[in-house]
Amino acid sequence: MGDDSEWMKLPVDQKCEHKLWKARLSGYEEALKIFQKIKDEKSPEWSKFLGLIKKFVTDSNAVVQLKGLEAALVYVENAHVAGKTTGEVVSGVVSKVFNQPKAKAKELGMEICLMYIEIEKGEAVQEELLKGLDNKNPKIVVACIETLRKALSEFGSKIILLKPIIKVLPKLFESREKAVRDEAKLIAVEIYRWIRDALRPPLQNINPVQLKELEEEWVKLPTGAPRPARFLRSQQELEAKLEQQQSAGGDAEGGGDDGDEVPQIDAYELLEAVEILSKLPKDFYDKIEAKKWQERKEALEAVEVLVKNPKLEAGDYADLVKALKKVVGKDTNVMLVALAAKCLTGLAVGLRKKFGQYAGHVVPTILEKFKEKKPQVVQALQEAIDAIFLTTTLQNISEDVLAVMDNKNPTIKQQTSLFIARSFRHCTASTLPKSLLKPFCAALLKHINDSAPEVRDAAFEALGTALKVVGEKAVNPFLADVDKLKLDKIKECSEKVELVHGKKAGLAADKKDFKPVPGRAAASGAAGDKDTKDASAPKPGPLKKAPAAKPGGPPKKGKPAAQGGTGGTGTKSKKAVETKEMVEPELSIEVCEEKASAVLPATCIQLLDSSNWKERLACMEEFQKAVELMDRTEMPCQALVRMLAKKPGWKETNFQVMQMKLHIVALIAQKGNFSKTSAQIVLDGLVDKIGDVKCGNNAKEAMTAIAEACVLPWTAEQVMSMAFSQKNPKNQSETLNWLSNAIKEFGFSGLNVKAFISNVKTALAATNPAVRTPAITLLGVMYLHVGPSLRMFFEDEKPALLSQIDAEFEKMQGQNPPAPTRGISKHSTSGTDEGEDGDEPDDGGSDAVDLLPRTEISDKITSELVSKIGDKNWKIRKEGLDEVAAIINEAKFIQPNIGELPTALKGRLNDSNKILVQQTLTILQQLAVAMGPNVKQHVKNLGIPVITVLGDSKNNVRSAALATVNAWAEQTGMKEWLEGEDLSEELKKENPFLRQELLGWLAEKLPTLRSTPTDLILCVPQLYSCLEDRNGDVRKKAQDALPFFMMHLGYEKMAKATGKLKPTSKDQVLAMLEKAKANMPAKPTAPAKATSRPVGGSAPAKFQPASAPAEDSVSGTLDSKPDPKKAKALGVSSKTKTAQGKKVPSKTSLKEDDDKSGPIFIVVPNGKEQRMKDEKGLKVLKWNFTTPRDEYIEQLKTQMSSCVAKWLQDEMFHSDFQHHNKALAVMVDHLESEKEGVIGCLDLILKWVTLRFFDTNTSVLMKTLEYLKLLFTLLSDEEYHLTENEASSFIPYLILKVGEPKDVIRKDVRAILNRMCLVYPASKMFPFIMEGTKSKNSKQRAECLEELGCLVESYGMNVCQPTPGKALKEIAIHIGDRDNAVRNAALNTIVTVYNVHGDQVFKLIGTLSEKDMSMLEERIKRSAKRPSAAPVKQVEEKPQRTQSISSNTNMLRKGPAEDMSSKLNQARSMSGHPEAAQMVRREFQLDLDEIENDSGTVRCEMPELVQHKLDDIFEPVLIPEPKIRAVSPHFDDMHSNTASTINFIISQVASGDINTSIQALTQLFQIESLAREASTGVLKDLMHGLITLMLDSRIEDLEEGQQVVRSVNLLVVKVLEKSDQTNILSALLVLLQDSLLATASSPKFSELVMKCLWRMVRLLPDTINSINLDRILLDIHIFMKVFPKEKLKQCKSEFPIRTLKTLLHTLCKLKGPKILDHLTMIDNKNESELEAHLCRMMKHSMDQTGSKSDKETEKGASRIDEKSSKAKVNDFLAEIFKKIGSKENTKEGLAELYEYKKKYSDADIEPFLKNSSQFFQSYVERGLRVIEMEREGKGRLPTSAGISPQMEVTCVPTATSTVSSLGNTNGEEVGPSVYLERLKILRQRCGLDNTKQDDRPPLTSLLSKPAVPTVASSTDMLHSKLSQLRESREQHQHSDLDSNQTRSSGATTTSSSSTANIDDLKKRLERIKSSRK
Repeated sequence: MGDDSEWMKLPVDQKCEHKLWKARLSGYEEALKIFQKIKDEKSPEWSKFLGLIKKFVTDSNAVVQLKGLEAALVYVENAHVAGKTTGEVVSGVVSKVFNQPKAKAKELGMEICLMYIEIEKGEAVQEELLKGLDNKNPKIVVACIETLRKALSEFGSKIILLKPIIKVLPKLFESREKAVRDEAKLIAVEIYRWIRDALRPPLQNINPVQLKELEEEWVKLPTGAPRPARFLRSQQELEAKLEQQQSAGGDAEGGGDDGDEVPQIDAYELLEAVEILSKLPKDFYDKIEAKKWQERKEALEAVEVLVKNPKLEAGDYADLVKALKKVVGKDTNVMLVALAAKCLTGLAVGLRKKFGQYAGHVVPTILEKFKEKKPQVVQALQEAIDAIFLTTTLQNISEDVLAVMDNKNPTIKQQTSLFIARSFRHCTASTLPKSLLKPFCAALLKHINDSAPEVRDAAFEALGTALKVVGEKAVNPFLADVDKLKLDKIKECSEKVELVHGKKAGLAADKKDFKPVPGRAAASGAAGDKDTKDASAPKPGPLKKAPAAKPGGPPKKGKPAAQGGTGGTGTKSKKAVETKEMVEPELSIEVCEEKASAVLPATCIQLLDSSNWKERLACMEEFQKAVELMDRTEMPCQALVRMLAKKPGWKETNFQVMQMKLHIVALIAQKGNFSKTSAQIVLDGLVDKIGDVKCGNNAKEAMTAIAEACVLPWTAEQVMSMAFSQKNPKNQSETLNWLSNAIKEFGFSGLNVKAFISNVKTALAATNPAVRTPAITLLGVMYLHVGPSLRMFFEDEKPALLSQIDAEFEKMQGQNPPAPTRGISKHSTSGTDEGEDGDEPDDGGSDAVDLLPRTEISDKITSELVSKIGDKNWKIRKEGLDEVAAIINEAKFIQPNIGELPTALKGRLNDSNKILVQQTLTILQQLAVAMGPNVKQHVKNLGIPVITVLGDSKNNVRSAALATVNAWAEQTGMKEWLEGEDLSEELKKENPFLRQELLGWLAEKLPTLRSTPTDLILCVPQLYSCLEDRNGDVRKKAQDALPFFMMHLGYEKMAKATGKLKPTSKDQVLAMLEKAKANMPAKPTAPAKATSRPVGGSAPAKFQPASAPAEDSVSGTLDSKPDPKKAKALGVSSKTKTAQGKKVPSKTSLKEDDDKSGPIFIVVPNGKEQRMKDEKGLKVLKWNFTTPRDEYIEQLKTQMSSCVAKWLQDEMFHSDFQHHNKALAVMVDHLESEKEGVIGCLDLILKWVTLRFFDTNTSVLMKTLEYLKLLFTLLSDEEYHLTENEASSFIPYLILKVGEPKDVIRKDVRAILNRMCLVYPASKMFPFIMEGTKSKNSKQRAECLEELGCLVESYGMNVCQPTPGKALKEIAIHIGDRDNAVRNAALNTIVTVYNVHGDQVFKLIGTLSEKDMSMLEERIKRSAKRPSAAPVKQVEEKPQRTQSISSNTNMLRKGPAEDMSSKLNQARSMSGHPEAAQMVRREFQLDLDEIENDSGTVRCEMPELVQHKLDDIFEPVLIPEPKIRAVSPHFDDMHSNTASTINFIISQVASGDINTSIQALTQLFQIESLAREASTGVLKDLMHGLITLMLDSRIEDLEEGQQVVRSVNLLVVKVLEKSDQTNILSALLVLLQDSLLATASSPKFSELVMKCLWRMVRLLPDTINSINLDRILLDIHIFMKVFPKEKLKQCKSEFPIRTLKTLLHTLCKLKGPKILDHLTMIDNKNESELEAHLCRMMKHSMDQTGSKSDKETEKGASRIDEKSSKAKVNDFLAEIFKKIGSKENTKEGLAELYEYKKKYSDADIEPFLKNSSQFFQSYVERGLRVIEMEREGKGRLPTSAGISPQMEVTCVPTATSTVSSLGNTNGEEVGPSVYLERLKILRQRCGLDNTKQDDRPPLTSLLSKPAVPTVASSTDMLHSKLSQLRESREQHQHSDLDSNQTRSSGATTTSSSSTANIDDLKKRLERIKSSRK
């Protein structure tokens, strides 16, 4: 039993590891109980067991193991940390539990596995279970399969990955063990339940018997879609929601979720790819060309066998496809055609998307082969084309299909229509936009009128399918002219159609609308010679439709069907509203008269041609009235306009009549159904009058009205041809003006550029400048819509004219075309919804481009040319390429069909002759521009091979390839490139050049896309291998691209993809992912609606990549308003909202102007901190070099990419210096507007500037220095402080420039150094400049020495680092320099020091050679300044510093008053001078007006007298104390001279003796009016300096270090009390924020700042009314924004959060609910938790008692508000503790507490003590004990207790103390002897003499020796001094700052009730007084 008792005593975790099974059993049981008790999943208890859980499940004893499994299950279910144990525990379960005979154990093991899956560890579990399948023990295999099955059945196929399971299934079916086979069958059935037939292909090769059994089981399965029964933790809410749904009515909504729940697994994904190219028969290509058909058949049969493999490996199938295509197209044997078609089908099915690149070649051939009648051939061809369609998109093959539609052969027409119908079935509303639908509908509409019935039926079916897919709304506009019978037939067909994508596709049409883009192929004018129009809805009212179209109408010039109105502008309520075409026959004049007389008064018609103009005028007025009152449907427009044209018609001579006539035309056009026929009648007359001075405007109005009725494109074309067919220049110029204006009003949609260009060219050639000018203006307007391509048409104009055109284009650059305001035709239905506003701007871009006339060049690409390009002789190859270039150049714009050219050019991309490769790349660039967006279809076969060229070893070839890829991407958008596996295949190639170029390209393009194809995920594995590439550049580029991949794919997907990596790689990659997650940019937002452009797109829209694929164009609709947060993340600040209107992405051919309006610096949160961390952690190179190497420049580029606008970065890193100048100019412009951005990127800007210092170009250098001057002025205005990192990577390089030979540059650099002292402490600048004196460049040495002199002069000796001695010794070395200028500079510097410091200089500089010494002495004599007078006269006599700053030195707040004494004016002029001011730092700038009012007469000579008196009087006395008051402006009449006082104080602040400085500052803060002048920035700097000084370890090395700290401490207290309370509170908050942000800052620093804040909180009740609460709350808001609660909680110390709460709580308590009115300065209150926090507090304070609030405001720092107390007892106790905490009433408080405890022995004072420090608690306990002993007469505590250990803490404040008040150590009444005793001890410690105690005042220790003899003063002053000392002592004791500092003398610092002590002090002071008299 002994053993038992041993282990029973052990803690639980040790029992669990015990070797005795009983102990373990007991341990597991106890652990189980513990686990069940712990409620908090994040409890630290869980972590204790982390390492033991594996032992729980793998216990060797079966009984114990069972208990262990139970405990482990509970652990996994409840512990937050359980996930960490997944791998080891599950592998333990697999190996040690699944082989157990007990079913219970196995069951628990499975439960544990499933529980791990539930806590999101599915992948790890599945991995272990799959490993288990390879175990030799069949039991384990069976259990693993069973677990997988159970997991799948419960969690579903979304969580359990099926692919790896399906892979091993065939192997399991072959197992020898029946149990394994049975289990495999069960899991196969379960898998089938989830993915249905997708499981068949992978299992087709298993044993037929087994397959049959499976089939039987599969049939039995229910058909409904399965649902997961169990959910992951993160999906638990979903589960709850589903349950609710079911209870609320079964499956009503559930159906909608099915799609989400069960991912459709594609069987193709589950298959292994087979490589077939190598298996082709060797003689295949010969045989396929053989003459004997049998041989050809053999060859094809061999291929057919190979392509039967369901999944083929990607490769180059171009030759094979070409061979098969040839058979299909040319072979005479139809059997072989069918066979070849089957082979193509097999290829398309096996390759899927990878076949897409060949689709374009094969489709036309197959379609044309449909002329074959044999059913088997037709069927084979149908299968082939259907399979091929699935590998590409309808968009890509639309050109080829439409071309075949015009074929004469009815069978071809029929089969093509049927193919279109089948294709439509696969489309959705998003993949079938109007731009595609329109040309197809136009072609099909011809077919429905075809003579062959089968053609008609096929067309009906195709149109019906389209109707079903996109909905009536989208198709109806195209069917406007179809008669009812045919329309019904189409609808009937549509009802029969079954879509591949189910019903959803049809519905989509109503939700998503797409921008109509005129189809390219409607060239022939659809439906005979009627014009089809886009119309949203047919006009409901009766429309006049004439039976025959007017044959004499003007030709359409092959223009695409015009769009009505805006054509889908992006503005909210505008949309493409299309009109139904009015087709009206021309009526005879008689019919017109008849119709007109029916609606017009008879008199009107009679007077029309009256000879009296007045009668005609009256007639017109009646005519107008009649028209105004007429109803639209009844208005015979044509008749009316004929009447107006009737003689005299347009030849009317009276202008009034004419004006009315024109006005009536406008009215008729607006109010009636105005047809083109009617327009034709009037337009000629209008054009004739447009140039008329009086009638011109009316004519223009009428034309505009007609344009609105008959659409602008048609009207404009008519008007232009009419205007230019006559010779009148005025008419021509006005017509051009009208058109310019009309385009602005109507938008550009549908206009035929080509039609105008010839007219514009005529106008440009006109001799009359009045015609040329408007023509150029019109071009400008067109340029806005068409883009740069417009210029191509005018390249052959005269240079002078061309330059004018260019100037006009230049003006238009960067502007967006205005949104159309007209053109919303009245024929539209009023009820159209406003849904069509979400269109992506992408489709629109192609609109204008499509209007450009394109030339067909396929006929020029002859087979001779192709063979030339492929010739063996490179010269002939070159000739061929030259020819191609010439063809493209000549054509300018070409059609996408370019015959065999792609294959020919592709061959040249890997030409052995690099020159030809480059030439080919140039041709491809040309091709992209010439073909425009249609180049898309060549991406796969030409674009991807260009990417391969990126791997070339020659740099120039690579850059040419990159330029080509960019030119293509600009036209095509990125979607085509990212789809499919091509890019991932390229990345697989282990070519470092290829990898780095491609990744760099992706890193540039991805951030600009709003969405990407899902295939992007395929590149991720390659990206990961690049992250570990041997080549450093590849690794770097991969790291750069990582955040952008993550931006599109999301962190989860990326992390999931690491699953396949090796463990070591996985960890590294995951670490990089984490890092990238922090830098991940936000996706570009959808363009803002306000500025979105009309369809025509803006100029560069022509070349904008379709960055979002068509499928995603919905995103525009859904997210039309850019999210403000996203906008922020993009750096689009609210000021620059316009930037969102732009598409953030897509570089255009004129990208500069398009993108430049946004911010140039993007604010990346914590970007700078992260960069500093990286540099510290040596993750990046430290910025330190003698000349910048490439890797530094690359690194800077990378760092800038995330926070500097791309275009600016290109300028900044351009090889040409002029671009640098441009960049600097831009940076100067944006300096003011983007302060935040500049400061956020400051480190990068300064680093870039250092690179410019190494440039040789002077203009760049001058510009750079100019920028720096402005930059540092801005920084000092913003009160910014340079970080160490910024300073060290910039200052050394700036100092290099101080040695430039050009004087002007040196001067600038000095000015910059000067300004830097305002944002970086001079003492830290000093070492950098000192380093500069070691340079070899003598000019640099001299300038640096001079700068050092100026620093010493301005800031005193304190700037000399590391010590004045060392610094001066180094400076003195240069007195012996060879160079005269250096010698002089060194001497001048030392003389400056001498002037400040006197003879002490000689000590400091040590020994010099005689020669040097004599030079120095000579120089000092010559300078003839008396050092003793220096401090006072320093301001007057200071040498002028020319480069000082004016912005910060103007100390005059108010304008000078007129009646001032000349002396004061003199002082004012001194202080107003920048030279003088450099001395007076900002803290001490004076308001001299105030001083004048205070001090009456001013005697400037006074200080010298005073100084004169001071020299020898006090030699023997070492009392520092009077020194403090030496210059108090109040102490004596003699010193009424304020100016001299100030001068004196300032000279002392700048003194080299630290004590002198501190006392002078104390002095300054004694004068209330001056102290209050200090601004927030000044106080922040001062507090920063003082606290840093207190914490400086070097002070301890000084003799009087302790005193210094104490003096500083007192000064801090003074500053806190005397400064402006708002400013000091604000300064402290900013300081705390900075110190918490700065990684380098010590925790002690933050702690001291917080103690200052606590002190301020204690002062709040008295100062609350003088504080500007709005400002303080703004600062707190900013603090909470930077440090949200979660972030503060992560701090090592809890003090920051407590401090903040205390401050807020106190403010709440003092202000009550009113505090919420003080949030006015905060722009966005949601950015921090401040408002919520205040509301909570207000609510809380209503419910809580006063004592509670006291507890909350830690350490009783805030006063208790008596009113709020409800519980008397608490209130009473709170009062008592308040007394104990206060100095005066400590005794009384302790006595009361003692009484209270005696009375209520059970009273609980614990809560009051709990929050105070240990020291305070022991103090209270000891106090109570003393009272007890006194009362009971037990005598006193021994005196040794007086010196408690706590009192002996060193003077540097530490975190240990948070005591709120240090009262008397032990609270008893102690006699003076104790104090004397203690005083002696302390004096000994400080090394002071104890003998002559009476002669020496105890205060000495507090103060330091005087550096300058001081003035004798009156006795009153000593009295005031005494009271001051008392005050300061109290402050000293009360200060939270140094609650545990050693008191310098016990007698004066311990609060004591002994009055004897005070008297003693008084006596001593009296003695001092008398001795001084």
